[in-house]
Amino acid sequence: MTIRVLLADDQALLRGTFRLLIDSAPDLEVVGEAGTGREAVALARSLRADLVLMDIRMPDLDGLAATALITADEDLAGVKVLVLTTFENDEHVAEALRAGASGFLGKGIDPAELLDAIRLVAAGDALLSPAATKALIGRFLAQPDPGRRAAPPRLDVLTAREQEVVALVAAGLSNDDIAERLFVTPLTAKTHVNRAMTKLGARDRAQLVVIAYETGLVRPGGS
Repeated sequence: MTIRVLLADDQALLRGTFRLLIDSAPDLEVVGEAGTGREAVALARSLRADLVLMDIRMPDLDGLAATALITADEDLAGVKVLVLTTFENDEHVAEALRAGASGFLGKGIDPAELLDAIRLVAAGDALLSPAATKALIGRFLAQPDPGRRAAPPRLDVLTAREQEVVALVAAGLSNDDIAERLFVTPLTAKTHVNRAMTKLGARDRAQLVVIAYETGLVRPGGS
């Protein structure tokens, strides 16, 4: 299946470069381009791309606000957002995750890594750049967010094993890593992750990371 990608960046040259790169992959296709955050939201609704490659700093509406609008739209529940920016810092990572982004990368990423990142996020996995360590992310996510509209979900809807799995997801472990840690099969680990996502109303693994920190299941600097 071809992954449909929407490009959102205010620099036409960069959009053109990304289009050439993405369209060169047989399993990826650019279906539209947006020069502002508001255009990105409108095109996400009309084109129904699988993934939006979103810049943070754009005119009219920035990428974080655009991401929040896309991820809050129930009609766009299947659309993933991968934030790509030159401003790679911990606060932006936390803001992007809170807005509902599934991944965060710096624009200095290698072309092959970018293509792999698109595939990974489109498949439903969370992706954070190496610079975004769990301790730093946790430091920002653990701080109260005055703009948050709703309290995080209650963890008591999860079984003890599911809570353990969510904590491991927040630590950056893959399904294979979780399986090895818990002495279960990767399929069982994936099942636990999916059940936790369903019970907590999380769109993807990135939201599980946010929930894990905001509920105190995982604490900054913890193991």
